[in-house]
Amino acid sequence: MAQYVYGKNVVKQMLRDGSKIRSICLAADDKEIVQLAEKNGISVKKTDRKALTRMTGTDRHQGIAALIEDYRLYTVDEMVNSVPASEYGLIIMLDELEDPHNLGAVLRTADAIGATGVIFKKTHAVGLTPTVAKVSAGAIDTVKCAAVTNLSRTLEDLKKKGYWAVAADMDGQDYRTLNYDFNTVLIIGNEGKGISRLLSEKCDYTVSLPMVGKISSLNASVSAGILMYSIYDRRNPVK
Repeated sequence: MAQYVYGKNVVKQMLRDGSKIRSICLAADDKEIVQLAEKNGISVKKTDRKALTRMTGTDRHQGIAALIEDYRLYTVDEMVNSVPASEYGLIIMLDELEDPHNLGAVLRTADAIGATGVIFKKTHAVGLTPTVAKVSAGAIDTVKCAAVTNLSRTLEDLKKKGYWAVAADMDGQDYRTLNYDFNTVLIIGNEGKGISRLLSEKCDYTVSLPMVGKISSLNASVSAGILMYSIYDRRNPVK
């Protein structure tokens, strides 16, 4: 099954990375995109912005859309087996995250810090959509993603494989008190409901971000980004 991704930066990055683009529809003048498409043997069809809006379902396409195959999903085992023996894994588990902008931002940070991968549910959560692709700025193609039926069971399997579960929640120890010197599953909850009880009960640690201002919570992708970089920092101290 094919779908459209859109936005100049997203399409350009995919062309540079050699991602599988079937064709491009263009309603704007962009010599670089045309040259990259020709270099990759991809056809470019001229169209108008109204047609692109119908194709993509949005008017934020910036005058370009690329027809691609569905994004690749990995198995959890493929994810785990990709970790070098000398390193600790870092898997981000998203508990029914619904906002594609949050998922896209999480993928972008996951790519930046070299996370092992991102796991989310097959249902009741956002998947790999064109909006996620646009927000991720190409990370949707570089970060291993797995869609699973049951997060709780998946977490149990990961713990049997030597992973420790760290939940991000308001009622936990300061996130800076952990060294993260172990294979880690970082769990980020739903934007409104947080982490489900069944998943929370299986966590080994619960960490929180200090909040000294008047706002009592942070955006899910912002929290995830801070925690991911904290783990990266502990594992890669400046020499």
